[in-house]
Amino acid sequence: MTTLPATMFATVLTQDGYSGEATGPYIDSAGDWLAEVELPVPEPGPGQVLIKLRAASVNPSDIHFIKGEYGQPRVKGAPAGFEGCGDVVATGSGAEALRGQRVSFVTAGSGAWAEYVLAPAIMCISLRPEISDEDGAAQIVNPLTAMAMVDIARTTGEAFVVSAATSQLGKLMCGLGRDLGLKPIALVRRAETVGTLMELGASDVLVTTDPDVVIKFANLSKGLKPRVFLDAVADQLSEQIFCSMPNHARWICYGKLSPDLPTLTQAGQLIFLGKQIEGFWLTNWITSTPPADQARVVAEVQARFADGRWKTDISKRLTLKDVVSSLANALTKRDGKVIITP
Repeated sequence: MTTLPATMFATVLTQDGYSGEATGPYIDSAGDWLAEVELPVPEPGPGQVLIKLRAASVNPSDIHFIKGEYGQPRVKGAPAGFEGCGDVVATGSGAEALRGQRVSFVTAGSGAWAEYVLAPAIMCISLRPEISDEDGAAQIVNPLTAMAMVDIARTTGEAFVVSAATSQLGKLMCGLGRDLGLKPIALVRRAETVGTLMELGASDVLVTTDPDVVIKFANLSKGLKPRVFLDAVADQLSEQIFCSMPNHARWICYGKLSPDLPTLTQAGQLIFLGKQIEGFWLTNWITSTPPADQARVVAEVQARFADGRWKTDISKRLTLKDVVSSLANALTKRDGKVIITP
C-alpha cells in the first residue's frame, strides 16, 4: 500500500468568486492570481479518486478561471488547473476500480496544478500504455470537444467553419474533419500558418487580418454552404462570419479568446433565416451523453493519439514551482500547449 505524504506543493488561487470582467485568457503576471503554498494532501470521498500528478495542461479555460471569468466560481486557496494525467493512489467508495491506474482526468472546480489531485471518478479515463504522459495530460478537454463538435457539424453538411484554427483544438478539428470526408474552413490570424492548416486537413484557410476576409468568406459560403461555425473567439468578426452563412446556420461558441463584445447587427436572421446562437461546454456533454456513446468517442480519441494521427504540440514545459514566475511568459509562445509537471 502506498504511503502518502502529509503535505504537498500546490499553485493556488488567491481570489474568490467571479471578477465580473471579460478580458480574455491573457495575463501579465501569474502572481496577480496565483500563489505557491504547502497544503495537506486531500482524502478522496465517495466517487472520488486521489491522483499523483504526472503532467497537467494549460487551456484558455484555466486562464479565464483564475481571473474569475469562467462559468464556475473560484475558491480562494484551492489549487488551480482543470486537466491532467497521473496515477490513482487512493480512492473513495465506488471508485475502487481505478486504483493503481494511470488516468487522464478533469477536476471538479479546478485542482490539477498540485502534486496530488482530487477528481471525480466519472471524469477519469484509463490510458493505454502507448500514450505519453503529455498526450494524456491533454486527452480530455480538447480531443473530446473536437470529437463532439465535429459530430455536430457532420449532421448539417460537408463543410463547417473553425476559428482560432492554429490552436491545439482547431488543429484537431481540421484533421478530424478531413478524415471524415468533410471540408473544414479555417480562420487564422497569421498568413504564415495557412500552409500548415491546409496540410492538417483544412479545405480553405482565411486570414482574419485580411481586410477582405468577410467578402472572401461570403463567396466561399455560397458554394460550400457551411451551417456550423465552431467559434473560440466570439468577437465582431465572428458575428460577421455568422451573418454571411446560409439559412439555418448555427454559431456554436465554446470559448472567448477575444475581450471584445460583439454586437448582433442582423437579429432578423434569427427569426427569418432560422439561425441559432448557442454554447458548448464539455462538462455538459460528458454528463448528458449516454455511456456507450462516450466510450465510443473515448476509444477513438485514444486510438488517434496511440497511432500518431493526433499529438499534443507543446510550446513550453514548466514545473509546478515555475508556474507563478514563468506562466505569463510561457503563454506568449504560439501554436502549442504549456505542460506543467511536478
